[in-house]
Parts: sequence; C-alpha cells; structure tokens
Amino acid sequence: MDMSAIGATAHGGCNRQALTDLDIEGRRLLSQWGRAAGCSVRVDAIGNLFIRRTGRDDTLPVVLAGSHLDTQPTGGRYDGVYGVLAGLEVIEALNDQELITEHPLEVAVWCNEEGCRFPFAMMGSAVWASRLPLAEAHALKDRNGISVLAELARAGIETRVPVHRQAVKAALEVHIEQGPVLEQRAKTIGVVTGVQHMCRYEALIEGQEVHAGPTPMHQRRDPVRALAGILPLLYQAATRHGPDARLTIGIIETQPGSANTVVGRLRFTIDLRHPDAEQYRSLCMEAERIVADGLAAESLTGRAHRVWEAPGVRFDPSCVGAIRTAVAALGYPAIELVSGAGHDSCNTSYVAPTAMIFVPCAGGLSHNEAESASPADLEAGANVLLQAMVALARRD
Repeated sequence: MDMSAIGATAHGGCNRQALTDLDIEGRRLLSQWGRAAGCSVRVDAIGNLFIRRTGRDDTLPVVLAGSHLDTQPTGGRYDGVYGVLAGLEVIEALNDQELITEHPLEVAVWCNEEGCRFPFAMMGSAVWASRLPLAEAHALKDRNGISVLAELARAGIETRVPVHRQAVKAALEVHIEQGPVLEQRAKTIGVVTGVQHMCRYEALIEGQEVHAGPTPMHQRRDPVRALAGILPLLYQAATRHGPDARLTIGIIETQPGSANTVVGRLRFTIDLRHPDAEQYRSLCMEAERIVADGLAAESLTGRAHRVWEAPGVRFDPSCVGAIRTAVAALGYPAIELVSGAGHDSCNTSYVAPTAMIFVPCAGGLSHNEAESASPADLEAGANVLLQAMVALARRD
C-alpha cells in the first residue's frame, strides 16, 4: 500500500509509467527498503535495479527474484509490484530468522516492462538478456519525443557503460495471474510452465483529408471506412483459431482529429497471442492479409508492421520442480498452467533457468484500477517463492 500511494489514481489504481518522476520515486523508495534490509543496490545502464543479499559464498551465481514497478496509465496496485515486493519480503524473512543462503540472492526491478510509455514491452529484461541492443533501447521515444536515454540521464543513471549480466543460477517471478482461471478453479497457486506466443503490430492507413460537407462519399479516400471493414474480419479470424486465440485492438489514432474533416491518416495496433506455435503463425499471417486486402478494397496505402514479438517459452524443469516441491510442502491447492500474458521471465528464460508462480486476482481483472488480490493469496505466493528460492540457493 505504501508503494501504491506513489502514482495513486482517483479510482484506487496506479499511474506510474516507466521513468516518469513517479516511477523514479517508487524505485527510490524500494532502494531505501533494500538498504534497510542490509542489501546493496545497483542500477545498470538501461535502468534495471538490483537489490543484493550476500550469500555464504558470494562468488556463486545468484538466485534471482523480481518483476517490475512501472504500471499502465490506469493500472492496478499488484501487477509487477507484487513480484518485486515478495522478493524483498523473502530477504526480510531470512533476515528475521538470521538465515544465510549459500548462494547470494537478488531482487530485480526490470525497467519499462509494460511498454505503454516507450514502445517496447519488457525492455529492460530484453537488454539484460542481450535480446535488444542497448543503443536501440536508449533510442526509444515516447509520444512526446522524449527518449529512454534522456530519461535515464535525468534520473542520474550512468548510461555509458555496457549492461552487466550477473551469473544466475535460477530466476523466479511471482505474479498475479491477470486472468480468471485460478479463481474459477478455487486454486491458490499456479505453477507456470511457460508463456504463450505473442506479438504486436502497428497498422498505418493513408487517406486524404477533405471537407466533411461538400465531398461525396464515393469520392472519399477514408481510412476509417477501411478500418470498419478490417475489424470484423480480424475478430472472425481470432474466433476461427479457437478459444485460446487472443486479439486486441488497443490503440486507434486519427489525424488531423477534426470533427468536420475526413481522416487523412489512421494508426491502430493489433495484439495477437496463442499458445500453439502453428496456430499463432497462422493467425499472424491471416491478420496481415486482412489488413492488406482491406487497404486494397478502398484503394488506400499503408501496411501492418510487426513492431514487437515474444515467442512462446517453456520454463526450466528444475525451477518448475522447485516450485512444485514448495507447493506440495506448504499444502496449497494448485494447478499447472501456461501464462497468457508476457512477463520479464520470457527474456530471463533465454539466459538463465527460469519459472513463474501465479496467485489469483479478483475476477481475473488486471491492467485496471480495480485490480485486487487477497492478502492470504499474496502471502501464499510469497511463501512458495521463499521455499523455492531457499532450495535453489543451496550449494549443489
């Protein structure tokens, strides 16, 4: 609740977008808590923050936990934040019991996970995992033309050094499910075995601005009319690819944005997801074709360009096994599932053994100010994280 007060919205949520003053304030507060727990704190050149608790043999690879503190513009209190604070709670619980793990522990705050201010979701973890060049990430700009590099410099973060990736024995992330499955099945814990395939397109349609009154309908080059034909076909395609398919139109922008001028330029986004690789590829190809055909039908120019992709991943069996063992020892009702949302664990899994833990959220609601989770479920997830981290932090 203390963290959620930073960027609090009128309807009980949070607006703490990446590298804004509020995000920097939240990171500063977390750093204070980390130092109070006896940990060291460092920030890398893309803005990832790491809180480190030394191990008995501090030369061993770390056991890592973490998520993100940035939120959607109308985000909730728990998405990402819970995973960071649960990691800190693990450290504080070990401090309370005066227990030292063999391997050092770290809590990570990955920069710009949401990708709502700067257009690359899971940015910080992608740079850390060498999946996105540092220079490309620094060059990303928000809608006001402000770059990631400029905001990092404004926050006093050193950006002229390479991003150092520490040796990692295991990386775990605990998160609210952001979906309804756990709640509907009355399960406390989701043992996450992987993440589905997903990508994001930006589609551009070029038309011609003309006066809304004198110009006959048949003489207009109207991008909105093209979009009106495209959208139903996109939704039909998603339906054809089965109940696991996901299609979201998240942004529609028109220019010049005047009520009595036919639109000259239209941009919209398409978010596509599917757990099955073949179905995912087919859905992407069909969406591209639908946009191209829709433009041709109206004699307009433009295209759908894939701007981001996160291929599906399967998590490490040893990390998944440590979570299963912890759940069994604690006696929580659990199921195994694949994540429908992207997480920083998608990137960490490319360079380190990785797995995730889910807890229920009320009504499956997330990316919403009404996002909520019960204290008992949050505690259960943190207990599983604690037991799994301690087991993985033993010397092999």
